[in-house]
Amino acid sequence: MPLFRRRRDDDVEDADLEVGELDGDGEPAATPGRPHGPWDVDDVADDVQRLDLGALQVPVPEGCEVRVDVQDEQVVAATLVDGRSAMQIHAFAAPRREGIWDDVRAEIADSLNGSGGAAEDADGPFGRELRARIPVPPEAQPQPQPGQTQPARFIGVDGPRWFLRALVTGAAATDPQQAATLEQAFRDVVVVRGGEAMAPRDLLPLRLPREALQQMGQQPDQPEDQPEPAKPTLEMLERGPEITETR
Repeated sequence: MPLFRRRRDDDVEDADLEVGELDGDGEPAATPGRPHGPWDVDDVADDVQRLDLGALQVPVPEGCEVRVDVQDEQVVAATLVDGRSAMQIHAFAAPRREGIWDDVRAEIADSLNGSGGAAEDADGPFGRELRARIPVPPEAQPQPQPGQTQPARFIGVDGPRWFLRALVTGAAATDPQQAATLEQAFRDVVVVRGGEAMAPRDLLPLRLPREALQQMGQQPDQPEDQPEPAKPTLEMLERGPEITETR
């Protein structure tokens, strides 16, 4: 079941804004590739409804579901599901004055090409992306077959002190029409970087929405004496279990 599902009865208009972000030293921060989103929290000025997951504010398009992925009891990603398509979104800390997507993209391609998958650079709506074939885990195969792969797209956007990565699978990985809804949702994502000093590639902290915690009988705020789990990094991430609830 989905964490949240948006019914097909809302109609909101998006605002196209030009971004001009300055860092703490009064110099332009790294904002390549996102003149129309995804947004930094200081840039956004629209009426799009979003689900508050802490460092990520994620829109819920009509007919879509939002799930959260959990690793070691920590929320690490949000996944939007649109019919036969899905888009998993991660947010990371990044250097102040340079992007990391070029390096990350090359690392993903090298990893896939050396582990039974395949990947190559391509032009996409957010700039350079990876068109890939990724190995299918045996547990996800009705009849497990060694070496089975599925099509996927890796999208990356560098923002001011953050980096956003999306993994698109299913029909949207190969059909532009099927991808339109998820791509628009990605444009409407808002990143709340915060002022905490973090190493580049550390995962930005996510949380369950307050409403979901209340439904699960948990307190929204973590007790002060409870130690925080180790922060995953870009290199540590693996697909974890999904927490799902119905709104």
